[in-house]
Amino acid sequence: MKDFSNLISAIEITNKTNAKIDALVNYFKVVPDKDKLWLIALFTGKRPSRPVKTNLMKSWVLEITKLPEWLFLESYASVGDLGETIALLLPNPEDEIEKPLHIWIEELINLKPKTDEEKKAYVLKAWNGLQAQERLIFNKLIGGSFRIGVSKKTLVNALAKLSGIDANQLMHSIIGNWSPDSISFDDLLNGEHINYDNSKPYPFCLAYSLEKELQDLGDEKDWQLEYKWDGIRGQIIKRKEEVFIWSRGEELVTQQFPELVAAVSQLEGSFVIDGEILAIKDSAVLLFNDLQKRLNRKNVTKKLLEEVPVGLYVYDLLELDAVDLRTFSMEERRMRLEQLFNKNTSDILYLSEVIDFKNWNELDTLRNAARSFNSEGLMLKKKTSNYHVGRKKGDWWKWKVDPLTIDAVMIYAQKGSGRRSSKYTDYTFAVKNEDKLVTVAKAYSGLTDMEITEISKWVNKNAIEKFGPVRTVKAELVFEIAFEGIAYSKRHKSGVALRFPRIKRWRKDKTVKDIDTIDSVKALIEAN
Repeated sequence: MKDFSNLISAIEITNKTNAKIDALVNYFKVVPDKDKLWLIALFTGKRPSRPVKTNLMKSWVLEITKLPEWLFLESYASVGDLGETIALLLPNPEDEIEKPLHIWIEELINLKPKTDEEKKAYVLKAWNGLQAQERLIFNKLIGGSFRIGVSKKTLVNALAKLSGIDANQLMHSIIGNWSPDSISFDDLLNGEHINYDNSKPYPFCLAYSLEKELQDLGDEKDWQLEYKWDGIRGQIIKRKEEVFIWSRGEELVTQQFPELVAAVSQLEGSFVIDGEILAIKDSAVLLFNDLQKRLNRKNVTKKLLEEVPVGLYVYDLLELDAVDLRTFSMEERRMRLEQLFNKNTSDILYLSEVIDFKNWNELDTLRNAARSFNSEGLMLKKKTSNYHVGRKKGDWWKWKVDPLTIDAVMIYAQKGSGRRSSKYTDYTFAVKNEDKLVTVAKAYSGLTDMEITEISKWVNKNAIEKFGPVRTVKAELVFEIAFEGIAYSKRHKSGVALRFPRIKRWRKDKTVKDIDTIDSVKALIEAN
């Protein structure tokens, strides 16, 4: 546990990715293989179910510390995390227990069917043998909520640095079906449980936001113009009659879209295509808010397939019949993509439209009209460009529609995490609904450090109520909130959901009397 505790500490004190990668590599070098497997499992969501109820843990710590419940709740509200609150309140340990991570986890798994008294005896003995940081980790292992600032990509890059194995192959390996009890560490990294050759993806080619005048791009005839869509960028692979779908986040999402797998399976030949997975109904592209209902589902029900059908807008052809086409020009790849579609038809696979235009002056009108059919704007791709790795300035540009904005008042504030844990950085905003306020968005980006400090001081002086780590504040501070899209939503009290809300600016020149109404917010849906 000490090695794991030291790793977590090393990760939490830095926001530099390379430092996190080095800490992970050092950890993998010194711990047994079982600990390595369980770390990968914990960091990729393969956590054991909760063996002890949190209310029992709360009652045990009150019994040990003799604290009144109100003081415990105040401490919890200040800290914001139950596991950390317990770890901080417990007295210093009288014993020292040192066991590897995998033993702790195996014991917790075996603890689940035991009686409450047996659970209490085990947990109290553990608390009495662990230091504060180790207790925190132990409590998080019990709670099943293990959120650490390490993305899957960072974890994979650390494993790639350790092993020398291709990062994409490792990503496929660790998100596949496996259990720490049924595979060795080496077999996991080498993908013994998968068929990687058939599913191997290519790095995505990405675009920069347009940062120059259109006329500076040169001759219009040198560019291919398409609509930019707001979905899930996907790379669909068909090799040896097997179909795989990779997201831009380097996650294998094949099981989430069975209708796409079925449609691609019917196409002739082997290929790798790049496109956008979208919610599409009656030939119309739906909002991302609709597509979200389909994401991260282990099982896609028949009802959900009917309510939110998906389709694929295909942009590019990266491989055809085992030939890598990425060094071919955009124009050549497009021609071959059209040939592939000419001999194959599908109701849910669409060839992305190439927009015909004669001069740059037409594009502003096209861009502004894009939101009316749920497009994010325009993509400009140089016809001579290769399908390169990542971003390369000058070849692909994205020109999104201007964001929508509203004025809203802050009514809740919550402290951040990590280096921002002492300041209020997460805010909830509301608009008017007759004589009341109704929440419409949460946002935590868009302010300067100086503004965050100023707002935090204001929250400390103007907090009205406490709900755990959240503070209700006086409805006085007005902000302009920008967002990419808006839709009706039954899940939100306001009846609307905003896409990518963020703070555009603090409107010190406005009061709560000047904020938008829920009717004016909903009018944006009809207008766009």
